[in-house]
Amino acid sequence: MKRYLAFFVVCTFLGCTKWAQDKQNIYYYKAPPPPGGAISDSTPLCGSVKGVMLTGKTYTLGCTINVPSGDTLILEPGVTIHADVNSGIIVHGTLISLGTKDQPNFMTVAGVTKNNTQGLPLGQDSAHIGLWKGIMCDTSCKALILKWTHIDFAGASYGNVDGPSVEQSAGTSFNILFQNPNGYFIMEDSWVYGGTDDCIRISNGKIHVFRNTFEKCGGSGGDCVNSKGGTQGTVAYNLFIGTAYNGQKASNKGQPVGAVQTNIVMYNSTFVNGGVQIVAGQRAGGIDFEQGAKGAFFNNAFINCRVGYRVVNNPVADTANLTYGNNYQWADSLVIANQFFTFGGVCTKPMPTDIPNPSLYLPSNFYYPDPPANSYDGTPVVQYENPRFLNYSLPQSGPLFSITAVGSYDFHLTPGSPLIGKGNTSVTPLVVVPIDPTYGATEVTPPGADLGCYQINGSGNQH
Repeated sequence: MKRYLAFFVVCTFLGCTKWAQDKQNIYYYKAPPPPGGAISDSTPLCGSVKGVMLTGKTYTLGCTINVPSGDTLILEPGVTIHADVNSGIIVHGTLISLGTKDQPNFMTVAGVTKNNTQGLPLGQDSAHIGLWKGIMCDTSCKALILKWTHIDFAGASYGNVDGPSVEQSAGTSFNILFQNPNGYFIMEDSWVYGGTDDCIRISNGKIHVFRNTFEKCGGSGGDCVNSKGGTQGTVAYNLFIGTAYNGQKASNKGQPVGAVQTNIVMYNSTFVNGGVQIVAGQRAGGIDFEQGAKGAFFNNAFINCRVGYRVVNNPVADTANLTYGNNYQWADSLVIANQFFTFGGVCTKPMPTDIPNPSLYLPSNFYYPDPPANSYDGTPVVQYENPRFLNYSLPQSGPLFSITAVGSYDFHLTPGSPLIGKGNTSVTPLVVVPIDPTYGATEVTPPGADLGCYQINGSGNQH
């Protein structure tokens, strides 16, 4: 605990550190207040909590806890939090979970194990019931920082436990909500399993979402990383499998008057069996830009996603300030290949850097969002250019979308994969958070030469 106090003293004495956001803005970063003392694990926690949860300890939530405004809760490596349907975590101040590769942290439900039986109905799968509430940050939350942290089985409704400052849905909640335009949401090397609605809803804020794994996120609906209302930052090197709707989404919807424009840079993620709860032609299974959002998406791999990546035309994304390319799609069957590029309400431009090359199967005028002009036959690209994963056979032998969790599968690339060396390494990440081993992002992994979240040189996603 001394290292947290020492860092704070140095920062306070020297003044705030200056961090470059982009060419238009410069903001100032100051470490959050030092935490209180060690937190005891002898009795269930309830109400206001601040301080340090200690390495190796297991803490039980007796009700929903809250981190008060101006206070800090830190989880040292190797901490486990057990919650139930009546409990969750509300953050008015700062929450920092400092798991490590060797000692990850867990926020879960005691006695519940993952059930990855294929084809389980939603109501029978513990992943989608909502066994505890999750992490909800109100507009005063300065920072939510999660490193090497498991968040399992969340999604129970918060109700009116904290008043209107915490956004919620009837009967469900987001696994994680962040909504401070001047705050930081940092999530690195972590895992989320299950959910009942959006996995992560960023209503506004500065974000850094790198090298995470998302399994079975959402329920009968819900996006995975849903950035709205003036959110800015970078989302990269994530693995998504079995998402309900979109894996990654950017929208200006809900942008407050005078707020900055939603601007998300996305690169080097892998999407497997995305769009489990949608029908062909609706929403997406991988990436979705819409309603005034700008940014970029490059170097992504989409495997049997219900609908390909989409730039939505109504309400229209900021297409003048949106760039993309070097994206790969795989289809086991024609029903998937025929949805690589949808039409009617979207204006996604096929790029010559895409794999498969659009000239193999798309009409030359495909960009125009008029269905009669855009019908195409995806037969030439069914099972085209197998990505050659280490342990995930394609085409799949079972029903499409039946695999929704990683289990023992391994999506690392093997030599000879067509994804190797096809990435655009000139993409510039949008860095809007501080870089710091405790109070910020550990690192900003630059775009990789290989498509997807795993790089042949061992960089990228570390799971």
